[in-house]
Amino acid sequence: MAAIKTKQTDANVHEFIDSFAATEQKKQDSYALVKIMQDFTGFEPKMWGPSIIGFGRYHYKSERSRQEADWPLVGFSPRKTAISLYIHMGNEEQHPLLEKLGKCKISKGCIYIKKLADIDIEVVKEIMGNTIQQLHKKYGKL
Repeated sequence: MAAIKTKQTDANVHEFIDSFAATEQKKQDSYALVKIMQDFTGFEPKMWGPSIIGFGRYHYKSERSRQEADWPLVGFSPRKTAISLYIHMGNEEQHPLLEKLGKCKISKGCIYIKKLADIDIEVVKEIMGNTIQQLHKKYGKL
């Protein structure tokens, strides 16, 4: 089985944002997201792999394979086409929140936004809280 490539690193989050965020708007939004997620979770931002900024961690075990690894509780990446938010689990309980979020695209485990102003930050916090609660139920102490 292949090893998980996305692991927590010692890379500097601020240097990453300054060098990776393609526009000034993405830089500003990235720094705002760092503050929002850090204040909400109480965890310092850490780099996960070369391009994900994560907060906290949990250890998961896949239900479909023997794969297991550490992963951030919540996180984001200021990718070129959109900011990827890793804040939801795609469960039914979160659908009403996702509908209130604002202008975005949603996949099973990721939310894509063009800019932070397009979404409701209070709803982001509700989704993060729900996700952390669900992870706690599923994996125990985080």
